Amino acid sequence: MECKEEIKMDRSMSVDSVTISVEGITCDSCVWTIEQQIGNLNGVYHIKVSLEEKNATIIYDPKLQTPKTLLEAIDDMGFDAVLHNPNPLPVLTDTVFLTVAGSLALPWDHIQNTLLKTKGVTDIKISPQQRTIVVTLIPSIVNANQIIELLPDLSLDIRTLEKKSGTCEDYSMAQAGEVMLKMKIEGMTCHSCTSTIEGKIGKLQGVQRIKVSLDNQEATIGYQPHLITIEEIKKQIEAVGFPAFIKKQPKYLKLGAIDIERLKNTPVKSSEGSQQRSPSYTSDSTVTFIIDGMHCKSCVLNIESALSTLQYVSSIVVSLENRSAIVKYNASLVTPETLRKAIEAISPGQYRVSIASEVESTSNSPSSSPLQKIPLNIVSHPLTQETVINIDGMTCNSCVQSIEGVISKKEGVKSIRVSLANGNGTVEYDPLLTSPETLREAIEDMGFDAALSGIYSVLVALMAGKAEVRYNPVVIQPPMIAEFIRELGFGATMIENADEVDGVLELVVRGMTCASCVHKIESILTKHRGIFYCSVALATNKAHIKYDPEIIGPRDIIHMVESLGFEASLVKKDRSASHLDHKREIRQWRRSFLVSLFFCIPVMGLMIYMMVMDHHLAILHHNQNMSQEEMINIHSSMFLERQILPGLSIMNLLSFLLCVPVQFFGGWYFYIQAYKALKHKTANMDVLIVLATTIAFAYSLVILLVAMYERAKVNPITFFDTPPMLFVFIALGRWLEHIAKGKTSEALAKLISLQATEATIVTLDSDNILLSEEQVDVELVQRGDIIKVVPGGKFPVDGRVIEGHSMVDESLITGEAMPVAKKSGSTVIAGSINQNGSLLIRATHVGAETTLSQIVKLVEEAQTSKAPIQQFADKLSGYFVPFIVIISIATLLVWIIIGFLNFEIVETYFPGYNRSISRTETIIRFAFQASITVLCIACPCSLGLATPTAVMVGTGVGAQNGILIKGGEPLEMAHKVKVVVFDKTGTITHGTPVVNQVKILVESNRISRNKILAIVGTAESNSEHPLGAAITKYCKQELDTETLGTCIDFQVVPGCGISCKVINIEGLLHKDNWKIEENNIKNASLVQIGANNEQSSTSSSMIIDAQLSNTLNAQQYRVLIGNREWMIRNGLVINNDVDDSMTEHERKGRTAVLVAVDDELCGLIAIADTVKPEAELAVHILKSMGLEVVLMTGDNSRTARSIASQVGITKVFAEVLPSHKVAKVKQLQEEGKWVAMVGDGINDSPALAMANVGIAIGTGTDVALEAADVVLIRNDLLDVVASIDLSRKTVKRIRINFVFALIYNLVGIPIAAGVFMPIGLVLQPWMGSAAMAASSVSVVLSSLFLKLYRKPTYENYELHARSQMGQKRPSEISVHVGIDDTSRNSPKLGLLDRIVNYSRASINSLLSDKRSLNSIGTSEPDKHSLLVGDYREDDDTTL
Repeated sequence: MECKEEIKMDRSMSVDSVTISVEGITCDSCVWTIEQQIGNLNGVYHIKVSLEEKNATIIYDPKLQTPKTLLEAIDDMGFDAVLHNPNPLPVLTDTVFLTVAGSLALPWDHIQNTLLKTKGVTDIKISPQQRTIVVTLIPSIVNANQIIELLPDLSLDIRTLEKKSGTCEDYSMAQAGEVMLKMKIEGMTCHSCTSTIEGKIGKLQGVQRIKVSLDNQEATIGYQPHLITIEEIKKQIEAVGFPAFIKKQPKYLKLGAIDIERLKNTPVKSSEGSQQRSPSYTSDSTVTFIIDGMHCKSCVLNIESALSTLQYVSSIVVSLENRSAIVKYNASLVTPETLRKAIEAISPGQYRVSIASEVESTSNSPSSSPLQKIPLNIVSHPLTQETVINIDGMTCNSCVQSIEGVISKKEGVKSIRVSLANGNGTVEYDPLLTSPETLREAIEDMGFDAALSGIYSVLVALMAGKAEVRYNPVVIQPPMIAEFIRELGFGATMIENADEVDGVLELVVRGMTCASCVHKIESILTKHRGIFYCSVALATNKAHIKYDPEIIGPRDIIHMVESLGFEASLVKKDRSASHLDHKREIRQWRRSFLVSLFFCIPVMGLMIYMMVMDHHLAILHHNQNMSQEEMINIHSSMFLERQILPGLSIMNLLSFLLCVPVQFFGGWYFYIQAYKALKHKTANMDVLIVLATTIAFAYSLVILLVAMYERAKVNPITFFDTPPMLFVFIALGRWLEHIAKGKTSEALAKLISLQATEATIVTLDSDNILLSEEQVDVELVQRGDIIKVVPGGKFPVDGRVIEGHSMVDESLITGEAMPVAKKSGSTVIAGSINQNGSLLIRATHVGAETTLSQIVKLVEEAQTSKAPIQQFADKLSGYFVPFIVIISIATLLVWIIIGFLNFEIVETYFPGYNRSISRTETIIRFAFQASITVLCIACPCSLGLATPTAVMVGTGVGAQNGILIKGGEPLEMAHKVKVVVFDKTGTITHGTPVVNQVKILVESNRISRNKILAIVGTAESNSEHPLGAAITKYCKQELDTETLGTCIDFQVVPGCGISCKVINIEGLLHKDNWKIEENNIKNASLVQIGANNEQSSTSSSMIIDAQLSNTLNAQQYRVLIGNREWMIRNGLVINNDVDDSMTEHERKGRTAVLVAVDDELCGLIAIADTVKPEAELAVHILKSMGLEVVLMTGDNSRTARSIASQVGITKVFAEVLPSHKVAKVKQLQEEGKWVAMVGDGINDSPALAMANVGIAIGTGTDVALEAADVVLIRNDLLDVVASIDLSRKTVKRIRINFVFALIYNLVGIPIAAGVFMPIGLVLQPWMGSAAMAASSVSVVLSSLFLKLYRKPTYENYELHARSQMGQKRPSEISVHVGIDDTSRNSPKLGLLDRIVNYSRASINSLLSDKRSLNSIGTSEPDKHSLLVGDYREDDDTTL
C-alpha cells in the first residue's frame, strides 16, 4: 500500500464511524431508501446498509451528528434501530496535496463546491497564491485519482506523483483482482475460536477480509493471489491449531463492495463541467452489452441513471426490446469489463451482462451501433410442459416481479407465475429448449434458494402408517417418492394413486328452482381458490364438492352457497358404529336359521318316525322270521309309505314340499356367497355347503321323477331331509359367530361413540373478549377455529387450550384413570371429557386427523390386517375345498365299488337297511350318504376364524389397556421377540434434565445458599438451553416463587456457558430474611445463659439481618455459569477438590456446571436426566421372561453405563448415530434374533421401522409413532412388558383355536367317509353339519376368552420382583462404543479393590435395607429416589 506512504495522516479533522442494527429491512428497496435518506443528512459522509446482517455502518462528522441523532433518523423512517455499541470508532483520514494547472479556466469557488459535494471529502484548504489545494479525505470512500478524474485541471504534486504513479494503479488493480475462497475449519467450539482465526488471518498481507462462521464451521476469505497463496493461508490457520480444508475453489469476485461503492458514489457531472470537459473526450469508444433480467421501463431508467453518473461514461442508450445497452466511454479511464461489472452491481443485482461487441469510434452517431448483430433465437414449438419450483428467500412483491421478469426472458419459457404466499413458481416451458434444472439454476443465480418441487404436500397419518403425497407427475413418479422415504430409513411401499387427498363435501342445497341456479352455484364455487370441482344435482338437491382443506373449509363453502341465496346443510352421516356391530348380519342369519328351523322340525319328525318304524320292522323280522315279501307288504302299507301317485309316496311329497323353501329361501345367502366366490375363481366354505345341499336335493328330485315315470311299486329313498338339517346347523353357527364378532368389535364401537357430534365455535376480538358463539356440526370445524368446551362437555377436536383451567378425563383414550389438569398451552384430545372448568381451545387437528379418528382407523385396520398365521389359514382354505370335493367323490366311488364287490359290508353297516329296496339302489344310497357327509363335516370356516377372531379380541383388549397394536402381524410377531432394545433418552429416562445436587463452595455467612439460587435462577431464566431451564425450575421450587430477579447483558457462548449481570433479587431474599430473623431469635432464647447473653445474642441476630438488608440494597452481581473451560477462560482457578467433585458427577453420567459470582467460584450444580421409576422393574421382568435387554443411545459411554447400572441392563451400545441404530438392529437380526425396539424420538424411527416389532412411547414424536408397530399411549415402560405378554397370550389362543378347528376336520372327515364303520361309528349328513357349526362356534368362544385378559399392575410386578432386583455394578456392564462390537468393559480390578468394592456394596445394601425398614414409619423415600441411586450421597449440599 505504498500509495499512502507519502500521504500525511490527519486526526485534527475528526471523523467517526458507528454501526446500528436495523430491524424491519426486507428487501433491496429498503436498503436503497435508508442509504438515500441518511446519506443526504448534513455531516454524513458515507452509509452502507447490509440486508444480510441487518445493520447500517455510517461514517459521519461528530461535530454535526451523534450516534443518537442517526439512530433517531432511522427510527423516524419506520425501522427499528438499536445501537449495541454506543462508543463510535475513529476513522482515519488522508491529506492529499494537489497542484492546479497553469491554464485554469474554472473559478476557485467552483472547485471548492465540486470537491465539497464529493462523497468522502471532509475538508479543503485552497491557496490561490501557491496554486495548491490541500484535500482531507476518507481513503475507504474516495482517493486522489478519483478527484483528478472529477477535476482534470488538478494534478498530484509532481514530486509525489513520480513515486506513486505505478503503485496507486497497482492498488486499484489489487482491489479488483481480489479472489474469494471458502475453507472448512474443524475444531471450533465457541466464538473466541472464530475471533482468534479472524484476528490472526486478517493481519496477513494480501488478505483483504475474512469472515468465520461457527455454525457452518467454515471461513470465507477475500485475498489477493499475487501477495499470498492458498497454501500460506491454510498453513497459518493450522498454525493456530485448527485443521483447514479448501471447500470451494477460489473464484474471482464480480466486484468488491468497495468498488461498487466507488462506482455508485462518484458524483453526477455538473453541466458546466461536461461542457468544459468535452474536448478531452474526443476519442470515445462504444461498447454494446447484452443485459438479461430487465422486465420493465423502470429497469431501463435504473441502469441509465446509474451509469450516466459515472464520470467516464459520456452516453448510454438502453433498449428493453433488444435486451441491450450501448455505452460510450473514455477508454483511457475505464475498461468494458469494469462497466460490465458496474451494470451487474446495480441494485437489486439481478442483471446478467455480457459484452456483445466493442467499437473504437470518434463519432457520436448511434448509427454505428451493432444492434443488428444481436442474435434473437425465437423457436416456436407447440409442446410445452409445466414444472413447479420451490423458492426460498422471497420477501416482497419486488422479488416476485424480478424472478418473473428474469425467467420469462429465458429461452423456451412460455409463462411463469410466482406465488409469494406458497413460496413457489409454476413455469410453463418448452422441453426442447430448456429444462427444469436449468430454470432452477437461473433462479439460484439471482440469489434465491430454489429446489425442484415434484411434491406439493405430504400428509402423514399419525399412527395409521400412511403418507398421502400430492405430487407433480412431470417431475416425479410414485416409485421415486417411495425411494426418498426409504432413504430416510423407513420401509415404504406404494398403496395406490389416491385422489382422496382432497377434502370431499356433500351438501344438501335447498331453494334451487331451475338449471340456472345449478349453473350459478357451480360457476361461483369453481372460480373460488381452493375448490377443484363442484357438481350440483337439481333432482336430488345435492352438491358434491372437492376442495383443498389447506386453503378452504366446509364452513366457508356453506357460507358461500348461502350468500348466493340458497340454504345449504351437510348430508348427515351415520356416526354410529353400526358397521361394526354386525347387526345386519346377525339379523340375516337369524332369519335364515328360523326359516330353516321352521321347515326342519317337521322333516326331523318324519325322519324320526321313519327311523322308529324301520327299527320296529327290523325287530319283527328278527323275532318272527318274516319273509322278504311280507316285510315289503308291511312297509308299503305304512301310512307315510302309501303312494298318492305311482312312485310318489306321502313321505317323499311332504319331504319335497318342506325342503323347497329351505333350499331356496333359507339357503339364499349361501347361494349368493358361493356365486361370488366362484366368480372370483375361489372356493370357500359356502361353495362346499351349496355343493352338498344342491347335490342332495337334485339327486332326490331326479330319483323321484324317474320312479314316477317308471310307475314304480317301491318308493325310492330320497335325501330331502339333508338340506333343511344342514342349513339349520350352519345358519345357527353363522348367527352365533356374528354375535361373537360383534362382541370383538365392542372396543372399537366404544371408541367411535366417544366422538362428539357438535362444537361451539366462538369469535374473539383482539383483546380476547367473546363477541359471538354458534353451535355447528363437528364436521364443519376448521383448523384454527376457537371452540368453547363447557364443564361436562366432550372435546370435539384435538386442540390447544388458549384460556381457562380445568381437569379433563382422558381415561377412555389414554387409559389414565386420574383426571389431567389443563391450562393455557395444554393439548387436549378429541373425545375426552371436560370436568369442572370452561375452556377455550384452538383446533389443531380436525376430522380424520384427530387422535381419536386415527386410533379408530388404526384399530379398524389392525382388525382387518391379516397375521401371517391367518394368511397361511386362508391359503389352506383355498386348497381345502377342492381337496374335500375330491375326497367326497372318492368316497362315493370307493363305496360303490366295495358295494358291488362285497355287498355284505354295506348290508351289515348301513343303518336302516331295507330289504324292500333293490341292491343297486342300496349301494348308491349308502355311497351317496357317505360322500355328502364328507362335504358337510369339512369346515374351512373354523380354520379361517381361528386367527382373525383372536387378533380382533387381542387388539381390542390392547386398545382398552392403552396399547395400540397396528394389526395382526405385530401382535403375532411380538411373542417371537428374543431381544428388546431400549433407547435411553425419553424412553428409559424422562428425557428432561433435572437438578440432582447443588454444592455451595463458599462459607454461608459470605453468601447464603438461597442467594446463590436466586442469582443462578435469574441468570438462567434467559437461557433457552434445556440445562438452563432445569436450573431455573429447580431454583423456583427451592425459593418457592414464580418470579425471579432481572437479568441484563446476557450473553451465551455455545458449548461453554453464559455470562450476565443480575439485579433485583432482594425481594426473593427478604422473605427468607424474616425466617432467618425468627430462627435467630428462637435460637437465642433457647440458649439462656444469662440476661446479658440473651440480650447480646438477640441483638447480634438483629445486626446480622440489618447488615444483610443493607448490603442487599439494589446490588448488581456479575455471574458466570458454565463448564471448566468457560471458568478458566474468564480467569478463574478451579481447585482440585472441585475438579474431583465434577469428575465424580461426570462418571455418574451427570452434567456438572460451575457458578461464579463477582469473579469468585461459589457453586457446583449437578444435572442429570432421571430414570423413570418403573424402568428397573420393567427391565427385570423382561429378563425374567427370558428376553435379552440392550440399551442403545447416542449419548456418551459414561452416562450410558450409569443409566444401565441403575436399571439393571448389562449390554450397552453408546455413541450410536441414528443411522447406526438401524444397522445395529439389522446386525442383531442377522444373528437370528427377533428384535423389538422401544423408542420415542425422530432419531429412533428408522430403527423402529427396521425392528421386527417397533414399540413407540405415546409421548414421543409423530414420526416415531408412524414408524412403530405398537404404540403405548401411556408413557409407561411396564406396557412394553404387557404388550409382549398380550402377544404371547393371543398367539397361545390362536394355537388353541387351530387345534379345535383341525381336530374337527381331521377326526370328522374319516368318520364321515366311513373309515370307522367297523367299530360302529356312522355319521348322518345332519350330524356332520352340526359338528361343523360347533367347531366354528367353539373357535369364536375360545377367542372371546381373551377378553378376560388383565394387564398386571405395577404393584403385582413389584411384589414378585423386588426381592430379586438390584443395581448392577459397573464391572458387570459391557459398553460397546458406536456400531463395532468391541466392548469397553470396566477396568479389571485387583483382588483388594474387588474385596473393598464388594464390602462397600454389601454395606450400602444393608444401609438401604435398614433405611427402607426405618422409613416405613417415618418418611418413605419414593421409588423414584430409590432407583436414582443411593440418595443419601446427594443430600450433602455444602462442602
